[in-house]
Amino acid sequence: MAAFNLSSPAHPQFSFRIFSNSSLSRNTPTLSFNSLPKPTILLPSTSLKQKTHLKSRRLNVVVSALKKLSEAELVTIPSEDNGIFPSDSGVYAIYDGTGDLQFVGITRNLAASVLTHKKSVPDLCSSVKVGVVEDPDKNALTEAWKSWMQEHISATGKVPPGNEQGNTIWVKKAPRKKSDLRLTPGRNVQLTVPLEELIDKLVKENKVVAFIKGSRSAPLCGFSQRVVAILENQGVDYESVDVLDEEYNNGLRETLKKYSNWPTFPQIFINGELVGGCDILTTLYEKGELANLVKQ
Repeated sequence: MAAFNLSSPAHPQFSFRIFSNSSLSRNTPTLSFNSLPKPTILLPSTSLKQKTHLKSRRLNVVVSALKKLSEAELVTIPSEDNGIFPSDSGVYAIYDGTGDLQFVGITRNLAASVLTHKKSVPDLCSSVKVGVVEDPDKNALTEAWKSWMQEHISATGKVPPGNEQGNTIWVKKAPRKKSDLRLTPGRNVQLTVPLEELIDKLVKENKVVAFIKGSRSAPLCGFSQRVVAILENQGVDYESVDVLDEEYNNGLRETLKKYSNWPTFPQIFINGELVGGCDILTTLYEKGELANLVKQ
């Protein structure tokens, strides 16, 4: 037992004692304060634990805050999705079976990107390091990628093979953009089939149809731009229809709202059914569920 006396001219003397109580669990020290000459007052034992702020996660999920490349944990990549990688945005570095770094990338969905590479180039994908980027705007992701690239270049004097200019193994070449579909020959042409039937035929004969504002090459609203970016990032073969084109899609907006019972745009149909708008598509993409949905 240790005792310390604290006193000042303006205050009565206090004694501070630390007791060890073997009857308490984990031998937690008990604090005692008493103002002399009053009897000692024993306070309940207190267990202090450092607070940590971590995202809720499933057991066995690899969640790693952004660190230096050399400090990040190297994890074996499974052949199938077993849920160990997070669907967070971040930076990742893929290594082959000999431990050589092959590619450094950034993504909005770490799990989806890593497993996509595993399926497309399995011989080069043995293990991976991942770093989750908090508040992942475009600049934050780019800076995270740059820091890992610069660290590797400083250590080896060279760029990872998959990041060399002209390499198309890891980053697919952007496909030539398809033309947007037109539902009518022109606004001055009398339709022989109701517009609603044309919409129904279109969404049922094509696997994925996105009704957007503007064209796929030049979306005219942020939500439409996001939808196009997600579909093309996932390599989805989809048809697009400009709901603002009054020349060739005259009356489409109001007719489509009634057909789908959905008041806003964009609208995405998969396998003849309305999936929803930008928010729902984004959620499917971030959870890694979009790729499976379009394969059904």
